[in-house]
Amino acid sequence: MKKQGEIIKQLTDRELLLNLYITQFIILILAFTLSRFLFGTWFYPLELITWDLQAVTLGVIAGLLVVLLELILVKWLPKHYFDDGGINERVFQKRSFLHIAFISAVVAFSEELLFRGVLQTYLGLLPASIIFALIHFRYLHKPFLFVFTVILSLFLGILYWYTGNLLTVMICHFLIDYLLGIAIRLKIVK
Repeated sequence: MKKQGEIIKQLTDRELLLNLYITQFIILILAFTLSRFLFGTWFYPLELITWDLQAVTLGVIAGLLVVLLELILVKWLPKHYFDDGGINERVFQKRSFLHIAFISAVVAFSEELLFRGVLQTYLGLLPASIIFALIHFRYLHKPFLFVFTVILSLFLGILYWYTGNLLTVMICHFLIDYLLGIAIRLKIVK
């Protein structure tokens, strides 16, 4: 974790953002490529997005509940439980609200396409949730963050299983990242 923290400190803001966007692009390419091989069509996960008010409402409620829970945990648990090597602070601290929204939308869209739309649909809830947590490798040496990420992924997976709609989990994921990004930007959480 210290090595990763040192690497993060050496990156310029531009390099950090470039890495973030390249990673999300790779996740999108992986989602569409796996979709082609597993489901016979490049864009299968896009068929799992249905635009309706219930999906939006449930996604908003679920996202707000997760953010509330995380803010409570941040207040009551030791700070070192949430230490991710400074990545989240570096990503969100100097961004405008609009840029935080854009980053959150890109991450929510690409990750939910891959993890819920492709991997969960093909492998099931538990394998997709574990893989989701593993790609957040900066949490591997932080037991609380890793377990929290697995539980969050299971929650998103159950939400997707319940609704059958990727839009719900995309909205939930977006709100979690956006509101916590705003909290970091406003120094409500560190």
